Amino acid sequence: MKYPEELDPILAYRIGLSLGRLGLSDTSHLVYDTRTTSHVLVHALVSGITAGGIDASIIGLAPTPVAGYAGLKYKSIGISVTASHNPPEYNGFKFYDVEGYEFTRELEKKIEELVSTPLKPVEWNKSGKSNHDPLPLDNYIKDLVESSTPVKKAWQPKVVIDCANGASYHVTPLVTRLLGGIPITVNCSPDGFFPGRPPEPRKDVLEKLLPLYGSVEPAVILAHDGDADRLAVLDRHAGFIRQDRLLALFAKILLEERRGLVIVSVDTGRVIEEVVKEAGGRLERYILGKTHERVKELGASNVIMAGEPWKLIDTSWGTWVDGVRQAALLVKLIIERGKPLVKILEEEKIPDYPWDRRSYVLDPPEVRVDVYRELVEELKGRLGEPSNIINVDGYRFEYHDGSWVLIRISGTEPKIRLYAEAETLERLREITETVDELVKKIASLKNARVASIMIG
Repeated sequence: MKYPEELDPILAYRIGLSLGRLGLSDTSHLVYDTRTTSHVLVHALVSGITAGGIDASIIGLAPTPVAGYAGLKYKSIGISVTASHNPPEYNGFKFYDVEGYEFTRELEKKIEELVSTPLKPVEWNKSGKSNHDPLPLDNYIKDLVESSTPVKKAWQPKVVIDCANGASYHVTPLVTRLLGGIPITVNCSPDGFFPGRPPEPRKDVLEKLLPLYGSVEPAVILAHDGDADRLAVLDRHAGFIRQDRLLALFAKILLEERRGLVIVSVDTGRVIEEVVKEAGGRLERYILGKTHERVKELGASNVIMAGEPWKLIDTSWGTWVDGVRQAALLVKLIIERGKPLVKILEEEKIPDYPWDRRSYVLDPPEVRVDVYRELVEELKGRLGEPSNIINVDGYRFEYHDGSWVLIRISGTEPKIRLYAEAETLERLREITETVDELVKKIASLKNARVASIMIG
């Protein structure tokens, strides 16, 4: 949310006060990112939390995954003050329950309802206490290193780590060094203006920095967003490594330890399905941004991992999305194998299929829902008879040749999203050109237009 138009200290106080009405725990642990407004918001939030009768421990400047870790380890409400990958003028909150799960939509709705009602502080003799306690961060680092220690050390690789001037500025480099790698840091001075690059670890932004690493020849390049729940990965020569391939690699590694269910968001590609099937696991696709809810519903012990582009929940480690855990797993693998990540992906035979992702911005934006509905109807049969249709989050049409296309309404922006993949560039081009044409035609029939098509 944009500060202060959409989120200010008064609203932060009311949100904190509402947590006392949920009955989840009588303690809370808070971290915050480097944004210029994080300090004022964390203290306003703590005022509300303690006024609602809950104790508050401020861990300090730390990655968002530490909030999930603290929720589980201390049976507490974990809270991160962050806007993740959004621009510096935005901020917000992420909440975790006593099992380390990010709050479900049901809990978020309860908070919204409570905030809109008149709430009063608890009586004077029931107020919560607050303190500063960095120990949970130290414990997080210690436990993460212990759970990620390489079985053998075939190499001491150089690892470029780009922290986007964000909350992971010292954690990921330290974890890398403790595991046995040589961290080479970029944008690792904490700065809420994000002077080095935008906090979203996008392909177009990160690949511009590749010439900087020519003299280093790192084994891998790891790039976080502002709060380190996400991780993007690059190779000095091959460039941006598609997230689907990384999720497939994680699935293969984790399924070697135990068989079971892998949950992925509906926008992920077929390579994950192929790898999971070959490794003897099962795959389920779920709503983008809500895979944690499915893990909670089924129970973490019944799920091997959950993944979305940039995001991983490794249930052997925890129940939260954790970009630092991703980094640790990759560093561990590189040290054990003694070669760069891109070579490991080749050896593991994890393919990279042609893919496309684009967003349609309509003018006026209000027509997007009607355009989306008609687009879905038009697509049925237009690109061939689908072999399978998944409609848990938009509509995903899968075809006999291995290609697929997903059409969905963005949950955060006024856009229609397209995701597509195929075995050949020709088939991919057929899909994207067909959808482009249909969106423009349907919009025109509704006296609207496609204002822009954003690729990537």
